[in-house]
Amino acid sequence: MSDVIDNKAHHRFELEAEGYLATEHYKLDGNVITFEHTDVPKELGGKGVGSKLVQGALDQVRAAGLKLIPQCPFVKAWIEKHPDYADLVKR
Repeated sequence: MSDVIDNKAHHRFELEAEGYLATEHYKLDGNVITFEHTDVPKELGGKGVGSKLVQGALDQVRAAGLKLIPQCPFVKAWIEKHPDYADLVKR
């Protein structure tokens, strides 16, 4: 599995695994990023790829000093399970 890449041209974070591409689509408005949709190919389901994608994306959000709106249910649930990332959520 490679590292999470921010594909700014396509407004998505990407993680390549086993020849497939998992993506986290976002919208950026100033210093607020909205995670809209997580797409993990069914071939990668249950292998932790979605979690690795979200964590890698959130680490980059933190490094950039952005605030997050977790519109995507997968991201919202992931943050609830990992409260050390809750400070990124825009209140």
